[in-house]
Amino acid sequence: MKMRTLGNTLQVSAIGLGCMGLSDFYSSSEHDDAAGIALIRRAVDLGVSLIDTADIYGPFTNEVLVGKALAGIRDRVVLATKFGIVRSESGERLGVNGRPEYVRASCEASLRRLGVDHIDLYYQHRIDPKVPIEETVGALAELVKQGKVRHVGLSEASAATIRRAHAVHPLTAIQSEYSLWSRDPEDEILPLCRELGIGFVAYSPLGRGFLAGRFRKLEDLAADDWRRGSPRFQGDNFAKNLALVEKIEDIAAEKDCTPSQLALAWLLAQGDHIAPIPGTTSIERLEQNVAAGALTLSAAELAAIDAIAPQGVASGARYPEAALRELSR
Repeated sequence: MKMRTLGNTLQVSAIGLGCMGLSDFYSSSEHDDAAGIALIRRAVDLGVSLIDTADIYGPFTNEVLVGKALAGIRDRVVLATKFGIVRSESGERLGVNGRPEYVRASCEASLRRLGVDHIDLYYQHRIDPKVPIEETVGALAELVKQGKVRHVGLSEASAATIRRAHAVHPLTAIQSEYSLWSRDPEDEILPLCRELGIGFVAYSPLGRGFLAGRFRKLEDLAADDWRRGSPRFQGDNFAKNLALVEKIEDIAAEKDCTPSQLALAWLLAQGDHIAPIPGTTSIERLEQNVAAGALTLSAAELAAIDAIAPQGVASGARYPEAALRELSR
């Protein structure tokens, strides 16, 4: 496994693992704890060291699952989790909270669920517009001093917020959606990360599975799958986005790789400070994703991919309107 450096100091595998789908949002038929634990342990055996979760996944149960999976192998991974989106035990979204007391309480709760004494990379999941970022990051800095957190990050933050936060305490990573159909970070966030020496962790690098070519119609998604409500999976948007996937599949066939591997290799080629965290419930797809780390794309191949997937190519917003309001604060 090739390695990447986040924030000049944190070494992680070039391909990480996003664990959300093992417990939440996608089809509940795939939420099998024993299978999830086996998948995470297989990932670590393959050299995946960046394991990503969040308190709201489940809600709250994904951290427990990850903690069980990492029992006995904790020292082989960089464990990342997040706070800031508030959910009830029943799963209801209750807003965003960045108050210092909430930061401290969330950290203690995550440490208990994970069964660890420190979090390697702790992100604010969404920015709270009611709380100055300086106060939130100040609380995170205190957790670093106490040894409960090793590195600090933000998820889906604006360039202005990143600058202000970084001035309070060095940020190790920014996590945002980035893929062949979500290239928005290229405008401001990726250049800023290079300027400030901050790593970039790309979530949903396979377009929530769409870029993998897994879906040909909306009915391919389970009835309880969150993606059914995503604008990019709706009506004409679905058809237009499927046409993009078919072009990606053509290039992948010429390269003798899967569409997922092509999409991940493209992401890795965008900068050596970028680490994607694809998620999956399948060990076979996990192994394919990991193998993408060894795939090299030529300048001509990168140009061909850029030609079919320029910025803004995806049809439809990446989140429903209510969720979009929480982004880029």
